[in-house]
Amino acid sequence: MKIATYNVNGVNGRLEVLLRWLEQASPHIVCLQELKAPDEKFPAKALEAAGYGAIWHGQKSWNGVAILAKGKEPLLTRKGLPGGSDDVQSRYIEAAIDGMVIGCLYLPNGNPFPGPKFDYKLAWFERLHSYAAELLALEVPVILAGDYNVMPTDLDVYKPERWKNDALFRVEVRDAFRRLVEQGWTDALRKLHPDERIYTFWDYFRNAFARDAGLRIDHFLLSADIAARLSAAGVDREVRGWDHTSDHAPTWIEISDKATKRRKVR
Repeated sequence: MKIATYNVNGVNGRLEVLLRWLEQASPHIVCLQELKAPDEKFPAKALEAAGYGAIWHGQKSWNGVAILAKGKEPLLTRKGLPGGSDDVQSRYIEAAIDGMVIGCLYLPNGNPFPGPKFDYKLAWFERLHSYAAELLALEVPVILAGDYNVMPTDLDVYKPERWKNDALFRVEVRDAFRRLVEQGWTDALRKLHPDERIYTFWDYFRNAFARDAGLRIDHFLLSADIAARLSAAGVDREVRGWDHTSDHAPTWIEISDKATKRRKVR
């Protein structure tokens, strides 16, 4: 089974790119972020014609998350992250699909640092910590996928010395991600590619994609039972080079029906 996450940077404005990628990659489950569309403007019919059922949590002009499932309707289990009754930003949606809980998230950017946007990011991260622990306690297969807006280590950012005071690389944010993983989650791409420099985002400015001046900010965190079935993980980098494309590239994992046995390297 192939599961992907993709910050589309405007689902309607880049619908042609999304549909082209869906046809080419044929993922079974897709988590989308940054829809930039209210609920009534979500292109459900176009996605249905492409073979995907969908649930979504939209917001006019900003944010927005969705989950797609090939040939079926995702069962909505949650809209919005717990603990923020006054939080109107559409950043979390969750579904049950094929015996798994799929959480799709779009963590706040947090810039500029310091400031209220950075404080909101850290507060949102703490809410995610609390809820992620609850999900693990359920002892069911869980995947938390999306745009986390954090580069966990120096390996995940070109020229890390330039990013020390950016909200995506501040020590507080990296520490929050580390503490989240330490609950018992597996960072899928880093699990299979521990020493490889892999990026999922390249800015539109300063010819970043051509220079490979990228960031790894789109992540899959897997519960232990899913991590045992992880067989492959990667980035559809070529999509970032298409015309009128997002500044992110689709990131994906493949999981097998049974636990994957890996040969020990001697």
